[in-house]
Amino acid sequence: MISLDNTDHQLIALLRQDARLTVAALAKKLGVARGTVTNRLQRLEDGGVIVGYAVQLRPDVQADGIRAWMGVLVEGNQTRSVIASLLGEPGVAALHDTNGRWDLLAELRAQTVAELSEVLERVRLIKGIRNTETSILLASYR
Repeated sequence: MISLDNTDHQLIALLRQDARLTVAALAKKLGVARGTVTNRLQRLEDGGVIVGYAVQLRPDVQADGIRAWMGVLVEGNQTRSVIASLLGEPGVAALHDTNGRWDLLAELRAQTVAELSEVLERVRLIKGIRNTETSILLASYR
């Protein structure tokens, strides 16, 4: 796993908000040169931190998909690397830092049970995750 600094985290956050931002727009928002953004994107992709770019739909548009919540217990002080890995997982729609039983709470999205199973398998392989518990959303009332 490659080490991520504050600029890497800011770059990832910007891409999660809008993966269609140009290199020039990313550089301007980060206050760095375009070459810096290009090099960092290449390093993050080559290092497996960024594994793809995806379109996110409003929940009411994608009603047929499966949504689930995953509680994640992080081992030791590996929270930052686990967060970076989860942010790179295309099946993770949202990620939240929490208190209580779980260190992180991830909202998962998949089209089929088989796809959800693949997401769960990839998440289980992330170094630094001690335990997870997943619940599939059956209905939302508000």
